[in-house]
Amino acid sequence: MPARLHIDRPLHAAETLTLPPRAARHVQVLRLQPGAPLILFDGRGGEWSATVRRMGRSEVEVEVGAHDSVERELPCHVTLALGMPANERMDSLIEKATELGVAAIQPLHCERSVLRLSAERAQKKLEHWRGVAVAASEQSGRTQVPRIAEVMSLPGWLAALGGADVGGTERFVLSLREATPFRPTAALERAVFLSGPEGGLSSAEEDAARAAGFQAASLGPRVLRADTAPLAVLAAIGLASKPDHSGRVPPRAQRL
Repeated sequence: MPARLHIDRPLHAAETLTLPPRAARHVQVLRLQPGAPLILFDGRGGEWSATVRRMGRSEVEVEVGAHDSVERELPCHVTLALGMPANERMDSLIEKATELGVAAIQPLHCERSVLRLSAERAQKKLEHWRGVAVAASEQSGRTQVPRIAEVMSLPGWLAALGGADVGGTERFVLSLREATPFRPTAALERAVFLSGPEGGLSSAEEDAARAAGFQAASLGPRVLRADTAPLAVLAAIGLASKPDHSGRVPPRAQRL
C-alpha cells in the first residue's frame, strides 16, 4: 500500500507540490524514488493519489492526481474532554482515540490531575499531541485529523461551553456514581464525553458537569482506567454505527 501523508492545505488535482518538511522526511526515510505512488489527504474530505516526481537533498516534489471521495469517519461527531492522564498515557490515548474515529479532544486540568502543565510546557505538549494525531490519522486510513484543543481547566471549559442545548450536541459525563448505562444508537449524531483523570472527577466537578447539562453515563460495573474509558466509548459508538460499505460520505459525517 502506498504511504499516506497529511498535507495541511487544500489540495488540487494536477498540481505540482513541494512537500512540507515533515512529509518530505517521511518520504526520504522510506527511500522512495521518482515514480513511486503516494496517497495524500488534506483533512477536508476524501484523499488524493499522487506520484513522486523529484527527490532532492531536502525537498520532495510530487504531482497530485485524482481525488477519491472515500470517507472512513464515524457518523457521530465525538468530542472527548479528558482529565489528562500522566506520563505517556496521554500520547497513547490520543493515538488510539484517533484510530477509533474521535473528532476532537479537549485536554483538561482537574482537581485530581497528576499531570500539571505550565503555559510553556502545555504548548510544547500540544504541538507533540497534534503530531501524534496526524501520524495516527495517516496510519489508520482516516481522511480527517482530530482537533486537539488548548489545555484548559475543567471549570473554565464548562463555563465556555455555554447552555445545555447548544448545537444539538448530547453531553455525557462518565460516572461511577448513580448513572444510566451508556448504550449508543445509530441516531447519535454529535456528542461530547467528559472523562476524569486518575482518581476520577471529584464530586464537586461531577455536580458542576451535571448542572451544565451533562447526563451521567456508566460503562458497566468495572472501574476503567483514565486512558481506557474514553476508548471504550468510541469503540461502542463505532460498533453501533450503521456500516456504509460504499466508503462514501454519509451526509451527517461531513466535516462540521
